[in-house]
Amino acid sequence: MRSSGFKLRLIIGVIMAVIAAISYYSKNQVNPLTGEDQHIALTPEQEVAMGLQSAPQMAQEYGGVYQDNEVQQETKAVGYKIVSRLEEEAKAKGIQIPYQFDFHVLADDETVNAFALPGGQIFITVGLLKRLKSEAQLAGVLGHEVGHVVHRHSAQQMAKSDFYQGLVGAVATATTDPYSGMGAGQIAQYVAQIQQMKFGRNDELQSDEFGVKYMIQAGYDPNAMIEVMRILEEASGGARQDEFMSTHPSPENRIAKIKEHIAKYGGEKYQ
Repeated sequence: MRSSGFKLRLIIGVIMAVIAAISYYSKNQVNPLTGEDQHIALTPEQEVAMGLQSAPQMAQEYGGVYQDNEVQQETKAVGYKIVSRLEEEAKAKGIQIPYQFDFHVLADDETVNAFALPGGQIFITVGLLKRLKSEAQLAGVLGHEVGHVVHRHSAQQMAKSDFYQGLVGAVATATTDPYSGMGAGQIAQYVAQIQQMKFGRNDELQSDEFGVKYMIQAGYDPNAMIEVMRILEEASGGARQDEFMSTHPSPENRIAKIKEHIAKYGGEKYQ
């Protein structure tokens, strides 16, 4: 009976894995702004709607919007300088940007963070803003977040998450013995998390490159991005996680890559 039960679970697990794979790999879209072939289910319009709907709740989690209109407008101006360079490049290629970019400073002065919602809503906490020492550093932070939007990292991660959850369910179904206290699904869950962390690190590096490129185009010194990395490292209290178990690459690796991007996009004049 155990043997037949295992075979049945294995068959069901295989079917679930195949369905998860077919579902994921059938979600193909070419990113018109970057040319990337991506596995994404959402349309850009759905990303914009999701971001706009989520923005108020996300702001509340960080104490709401910072009540200083001058600071808000200055931050928006820097963000729009980056976006305008992107729009010019897209227009030259006959591409219309589908996203609605806007920039918001959040009132949380303890948390050091910046993040982007799908579709173009971008946030930076006062806790990070007050640590920055120049407009160029702010441009680096905001350019990095614009990169997440343009590369559609959130939508891509959603599709990947669905895929890995499907595989986890398939492994758990196929290998978990109801008579045993050991669940192979737990191991599969761990592997899935590691895979997601790897993708997260790649996304960060990709957004760093985007930020450097458009900082240079907007007339900012891209070396400010290196300074931002050091500010973030200092803000973390010097605590390090093993890069293998982190969603962000180590500061040393990011700085090395940023220097490569500065050379690639003609930033040597700032040396």
